[in-house]
Amino acid sequence: MPARTAEECDGLFEERINAGDLDGLVALYEPNATFVPQEGDVLHGSAAIRKALAGFVAMQPKLKMNVTRVIPIGTDLAMLYNDWSMIASGQTATGKAIELMRRQADGTWRFVLDAPFGRD
Repeated sequence: MPARTAEECDGLFEERINAGDLDGLVALYEPNATFVPQEGDVLHGSAAIRKALAGFVAMQPKLKMNVTRVIPIGTDLAMLYNDWSMIASGQTATGKAIELMRRQADGTWRFVLDAPFGRD
């Protein structure tokens, strides 16, 4: 199921990572999307994003995402602020993401940019 709104991308991401659905996670991104998993790292494209997300899926995390702000940019782009927390391997991690979503030609939404540690 694709995202019908920009905010729904985060809800689907949470569901799919918690279910260990790597293919479903990668499908939430545009083919040439950018993923910034840590400060300094910048990954481009589906293959690089798949590799990074595979590492997260392997940890069998329990992720909780909370969209705190949506900034529409015209009718086809939206910037989201997302505060998240994750428990994996007995450790807790938190972050404040900044994300850019784009409406696709079929009306669904996908990640263009995902920076899980993008905000202080």
